Amino acid sequence: MSANSFAQEIVCPRCGNRFPLSQLLNLCACGSPLLVRYDLKKAATALSKVALQRRVPTIWRYRELLPLQDDANLISLGEGFTPLIEAKTLARELGVQRLWIKDEAQNPTCSFKDRGLSLAVSRAKELGVKKAAIPSAGNAGGSLSAYAARAGIEAHVFMPKDTPLANQIEARQYGARLTLVDGLITDCGKIIAERKAAEGWFDVSTLKEPYRVEGKKTMGYEIAEQLNWKLPDVIIYPTGGGTGLIGMWKAFNEMEELGWIGTKRPRMVSVQASGCAPIVKAFNEGKETAEPWSQTATVAAGLRVPQAVADFLMLRTLRESNGTALSVSDQEMLVEIPHIGQAEGIFFCPEGAACVVALRRLTEQRWIKTTDEVVVFNTASGLKYLDVIRNNLVNK
Repeated sequence: MSANSFAQEIVCPRCGNRFPLSQLLNLCACGSPLLVRYDLKKAATALSKVALQRRVPTIWRYRELLPLQDDANLISLGEGFTPLIEAKTLARELGVQRLWIKDEAQNPTCSFKDRGLSLAVSRAKELGVKKAAIPSAGNAGGSLSAYAARAGIEAHVFMPKDTPLANQIEARQYGARLTLVDGLITDCGKIIAERKAAEGWFDVSTLKEPYRVEGKKTMGYEIAEQLNWKLPDVIIYPTGGGTGLIGMWKAFNEMEELGWIGTKRPRMVSVQASGCAPIVKAFNEGKETAEPWSQTATVAAGLRVPQAVADFLMLRTLRESNGTALSVSDQEMLVEIPHIGQAEGIFFCPEGAACVVALRRLTEQRWIKTTDEVVVFNTASGLKYLDVIRNNLVNK
């Protein structure tokens, strides 16, 4: 084990298989995503909450709780430790005691994808990867392209042809090999699966490798640290592939074992688009896995994921947290974007706006109480969706 990391091994949460950190991995043989396990007892004796205060304001402030073995392979653009902004106007309007916006648009490529891709590319470099491939509904493709460029890794990005233009341009400007596909993100993933062996690509699809979730879990650590180690009552999160939802839940369990927080957990809320809501449907039907969604349609590119490999982990998290799942319409998202902008001065993406729509509905239903402290996520900048927003204005 490196002196910088307390990572021990990689484990399968479904079948219990264990793997060494030295092995380049995608999914377990049983088809499940893999997760990194740490020696948290040792970490608790070597790392304290107080020590974090003097550290760099990026995901790497939690260095010992990330799986990179050698700092020589660390690829960073300053991602993470995004602000937690109190939304006082919206809180008054919606009748909640305290409302926070975790603004992930302030990451280097203007989206939360930078957390996971910083980790995944760093580990890919460490394990000798020369070429990486990703299917992307938008922001992940641009993020991989940026980090791969910095690492000297060849990036191959596959996007649906109707992905927002900003994402397409961004990937090309970072030097990625971009392929536009007549289909969905799942169709992009199939192309990578069919060609990766012959092309020598490492597949960094959502939760098909064990490192993007490690970068995303830092959102959970940051929320705890920014709220003085007291978790909120509710976290509302837009869910496509679900890496952040699973990652934050993992972070909360790690922090409890470290002695940094108690047993209290937020109720986790998964928000999807009404035109693509497989997790919502499975949750409402009491199922442990989700059926693929047919006829997918939404302007929220990040929510256009008809089938997620980690569906069972998402559903498990929602139920363990006493949370819920709901879907909102495209029109509701697009109406909410300027409303939030005028109330709080933040240009939300459609996926983030979906969280505020969900908050509005859950307060009306009194599922969220007036005494609750709530965190909603803005996962990317609205500037990446100018073509979507313009089309909506033209069609009014």
